Amino acid sequence: MSAKIWLASGEYMKNRVKFTFSRELLGEKESHVREKILSELGSRHRVKRREITISEIKEIKPEEVQNLNLRKFLGLETDFS
Repeated sequence: MSAKIWLASGEYMKNRVKFTFSRELLGEKESHVREKILSELGSRHRVKRREITISEIKEIKPEEVQNLNLRKFLGLETDFS
């Protein structure tokens, strides 16, 4: 099974302030992407899993990727363009 590109978006609460997020990730399954989002937000922003709401996870095409590092990894961008 090969990795697919996923776009995950949602929101989380921290100190009674609502933050929104949108991330592009590689993963084999939607469940892997969900776990990665929960893990990263919890680690990076010290947010509990119950405070994170993932509203959407959808598979996207390589041409739709906005993240420059991910585009370079996929071979869509070069440093010499």
